[in-house]
Amino acid sequence: MLTKNNFCTFAPKLEIRKNMNQQRIYIDTSIVGGFFDTEFEKETKLLFQRLENNEVVFVVSEVLTGELENAPERVRTLLDNYNNDFLEKVPLTDEARELADKYIAENVIGKTSYDDCCHIALATILRVDVLASWNFKHIVNLIRIRGYNGVNLKNGYTTIEIRNPKELIDYGKEI
Repeated sequence: MLTKNNFCTFAPKLEIRKNMNQQRIYIDTSIVGGFFDTEFEKETKLLFQRLENNEVVFVVSEVLTGELENAPERVRTLLDNYNNDFLEKVPLTDEARELADKYIAENVIGKTSYDDCCHIALATILRVDVLASWNFKHIVNLIRIRGYNGVNLKNGYTTIEIRNPKELIDYGKEI
């Protein structure tokens, strides 16, 4: 299990991007769980194959690791199977908490989805290439994405790309 001591200081670890074509993909908890879910496993495993092929780096936050604490062991320990060179570990910062609070204050999403807001805020602040999620209710949702991006622009941040893994895999490869 990752602890706070396993996280880098708040600065993107750009040095792990050996190839500038390598995408930084922020993953939320639904991606880890999707690896074992029959509905999502095919595309999720193809996304993880991109990780194994060194095509992408997964940005993993302490929000994700906190949400995984009560998950089944195989879900909780999935990321332990991957070399840390493939993972950019980031802490939840005060800046991200403040931006998450603004999403709620602007009624983009309710208070019960605070962790989802933290995922969006971290991905925005870290300027990742894309946030990947299977959470269609709170994250991969056009109305919500417009809301998150409106708050981001209003507060001096860039917009965030949010996609499901189907949009992030190479369909030229055998599924």
